[in-house]
Amino acid sequence: MEITGFVTAIVIGIVIGALGRLVLPGRQHLPIWLTIVVGIAAALVGTAVAGVLGVADTRGVDWIELAVQIGLAALGVSVAEGLYARRKR
Repeated sequence: MEITGFVTAIVIGIVIGALGRLVLPGRQHLPIWLTIVVGIAAALVGTAVAGVLGVADTRGVDWIELAVQIGLAALGVSVAEGLYARRKR
């Protein structure tokens, strides 16, 4: 992976992580760095899942891939929230 790919993964991870938090109801008590890490992981895994499903490379915006990434980010934020809250007690 080149440096531009790494920077792009971080930027996309920030956006995907934020969207993942946004689709969850209520307030999450996660630090921003953990949201970014979850977002980066969701973006990478979501791209792999979209590739397996055959929807990773479409004309225009890859809406299905984006939806998969956001869904995985929401799931990841939910799991991280549960683990982080349990650790804080």
